[in-house]
Amino acid sequence: MTTAVTAIPAAASDEALRHFESAFRFETDCWDVHDALSQAEPGFVLLDVRNAELYAAGHVPGALHWPHGKLTEGKLAGYPAGTLFVTYCAGPHCNGAHRGAARLAKLGRPVKMMIGGITGWLDEGFELARGAGITPTDRA
Repeated sequence: MTTAVTAIPAAASDEALRHFESAFRFETDCWDVHDALSQAEPGFVLLDVRNAELYAAGHVPGALHWPHGKLTEGKLAGYPAGTLFVTYCAGPHCNGAHRGAARLAKLGRPVKMMIGGITGWLDEGFELARGAGITPTDRA
């Protein structure tokens, strides 16, 4: 019997391996971000690309508030060209992290997306920070 799952055959193993391994170049997950943030040098700048109200209501500790529509080369000038940025938004139902990542890529910046966003962060049992926090204009 054919189902919606079996109607299209699975990819060959070598093709599936290339596909799934390539995803790690574009995304990371909440657990890995949390672990990296516990290090002295996490190796990336974490960007919450949601609006100010959502950011203030709860964001990943240490994340900069930088709405995706305000990511410009001028504001990124303070970061070396090879700086890795990681974007996140509300969760799987939100495409803000994709928008932010696309904008950073257009600006020639290395970027990954934290899959799961705030929803995933909370699902892992991690705490949120509250308040206005850090914005790019706070940087010296």
